[in-house]
Amino acid sequence: MTKKPVVSIIVNNYNYAQFLPIAIESALSQTYPDVEVIVVDDGSIDRSRTIIQQYGSSIKAVLKENGGQSSAFNAGFQASTGEIICFLDSDDYFMPDKISAIVEVFNQHPEIDWCFHGLKLIDKNANLIPSKTTLTTRLWDFRDSIRQGQLLNVPTATSALCFRQSLLKQILPMPEEIKITSDNYIKYLALALGKGMFLSNQLAVQRIHGDNHYTFNPNLPKLQEKTLFLTAYWIEHHFPFLYQLADSLFSAGIALSWRNQKSDPAHKELIQQYFSSISLLRKLRIQQRSIVYFIKGLIKQFMNAQKP
Repeated sequence: MTKKPVVSIIVNNYNYAQFLPIAIESALSQTYPDVEVIVVDDGSIDRSRTIIQQYGSSIKAVLKENGGQSSAFNAGFQASTGEIICFLDSDDYFMPDKISAIVEVFNQHPEIDWCFHGLKLIDKNANLIPSKTTLTTRLWDFRDSIRQGQLLNVPTATSALCFRQSLLKQILPMPEEIKITSDNYIKYLALALGKGMFLSNQLAVQRIHGDNHYTFNPNLPKLQEKTLFLTAYWIEHHFPFLYQLADSLFSAGIALSWRNQKSDPAHKELIQQYFSSISLLRKLRIQQRSIVYFIKGLIKQFMNAQKP
């Protein structure tokens, strides 16, 4: 008999009233029957809460003060009861058969703890954007390479992330100092702690638009730098056995700060705090790796500049 676990869809929202109904409807309209939809509003000041109230008992509403994406993840997970958890940004939406496909994968592969899938990209007018990244469907076990400090590019976003509840319990609640792109912290830890699967299927739609809090942030390089430092710091703090992963992320942050030239004083304080708690050998390795990442970044910049 095929197992039919409850699946929790956690919709995180902040001031996306114009997109929110589509996201909620896509979660409620899944072909898979055993779904709970949790909508976390992170202190929106637009019409979001009025929209959420209109759905009544068909959703679980979590209304909170603004605390950033990580706090929304924490609140949504705390309210969830599902054996499988799927995240959905409120400016994106799921395809109707997404949850059925994800449950089938987890049922067929009881050994995996996470499943990430492809995304269809559209612009603000719902026009298709050609994707430059593709996922090949296959099982993966990155635990050894991640624990040795190898940084892997996981070419997918929040709305493509699905987990067993048992894995997320090891990761969440997460540090709420990571205000944005909190999914990087979750993705790296998921790869370090469990086996999983990449699916080529485009089971959700990601909307690329001028209001994206991360993609079109005018201070994106500084934001990326801060995210790397904070992710590294808190992984090292909460998962000390993953110190090589943390050191690699920190090295990438230092390399990016060199390219940004004018680093935020708060980042310098983070670097000093991180270095004060580790051995001299680790400091030297971080500096060496930072130089390597810096040179690789310059080469990549040069190659991109040569493209027509």
